[in-house]
Amino acid sequence: MRLARTGPQLALVLSALVLSASPAVAAPDGDVWVNPGKAAPGTTVTVSTTACGKETYGKGESEAGGKFHLLPGDREGVLVGKFTLPLDAVSGTDTVTLKCPPRIKQTVTYQISGQPVGAVEAGFGWAAGAGEEAGGAGGDRLYALGALLLGGAATGALVWTRRRTTGARNGA
Repeated sequence: MRLARTGPQLALVLSALVLSASPAVAAPDGDVWVNPGKAAPGTTVTVSTTACGKETYGKGESEAGGKFHLLPGDREGVLVGKFTLPLDAVSGTDTVTLKCPPRIKQTVTYQISGQPVGAVEAGFGWAAGAGEEAGGAGGDRLYALGALLLGGAATGALVWTRRRTTGARNGA
């Protein structure tokens, strides 16, 4: 009987873990990653790849953001390029194509949200320039909130399970 209750509880906890995964990074398509996975106009988009092997240079082109260069990143074998989405970028998907010598070509798509980064300038207060740095403290707050909710759910499930087992022992 205890196993019949543990299965759904375990499914709920695992569902919470899966749903709390970072939405900021697009799933890798081969050896290419786009960060953020859903970008707003005016956002700087970072593209990383290991598809170029030992090469130290590559070229990239975004349909919405234009051409950019791939240069060595922080880790060995990873090339990184950046471009900024124009403020008039239309929401939908954007395709990024990467080319490395001799004949390596990779493509990946990501989402454009269509909503500009930052607050509406009202002429007063600190919010007018709050979104100028893409991905500032807002992403950290989102992770903290997700961790807090996940921790609360796990603690609630543990307390509920513990009380039920203690009640079963005292009642028998």
